[in-house]
Parts: sequence; structure tokens; C-alpha cells
Amino acid sequence: MTKEEYLDFCANIGGADVDQPFDKDFESSVARHSDSKKWFAVILKFKEQWVVNLKIDPMEAELLRKIYKGVIPAYHMNKVHWISVILDSDVPREEIERLTMVSFEITDKRKKIPKNSRKKAD
Repeated sequence: MTKEEYLDFCANIGGADVDQPFDKDFESSVARHSDSKKWFAVILKFKEQWVVNLKIDPMEAELLRKIYKGVIPAYHMNKVHWISVILDSDVPREEIERLTMVSFEITDKRKKIPKNSRKKAD
């Protein structure tokens, strides 16, 4: 999957926007929720390869790193909750798209329960 194909995929997710928010960095892009502006994907060059950083469940992240050489600890992000996926690697396009949608869902603020509304465990 190329960077352009990935950006097109993200731009076609309902409720998502893609932009380039970094001053003087005209290569990296961010995919975010249209309403909250919260990021769900960061596309950047790492060691001359295009990678996408995605938020993921920590248990799944560990499993994915064992399955795919193209899934590595997230570059420039929290390495427990984020992964980097090398776009031109052994990770199939369908899996990259699935992981993107997982990240989109995890970062959707509309689905979060406010901390002060959560029931306290007994």
C-alpha cells in the first residue's frame, strides 16, 4: 500500500479528515475525527519508509508484532497503546485498513464514557 492509497482510504472514512498540521513538514499527514479533531492515524517517514501510527489495544499490538515484521513499536508515540505499520511491508492492505478502523473506533470520543459518570468497582 502506498502513502497516497492510504491517505485516500482515510479521507473516505465517514467522519474523518486528513491534513498536514506540522510546520515545515510537508510530507507527514494526520488522519483525525472531523468533530473532535482527535488523531487516529499519523503518516510519516521513518528510516526512509512510510509508516502509519495507529492506536490499538496493547494485547493486540503485542500479537501483531509477533505476526508481522512490518508492525513495530510506535515511532514518536506511546509504545504501549500505539503501533507503527510499515505501509510497504508484509502487512496486507486489508489488515492495514482493519487496523485503521480499529484505531478510528478506539479514538472516537463520542463512544467514551466520561470518567465522572463511570460506576466505581466495589
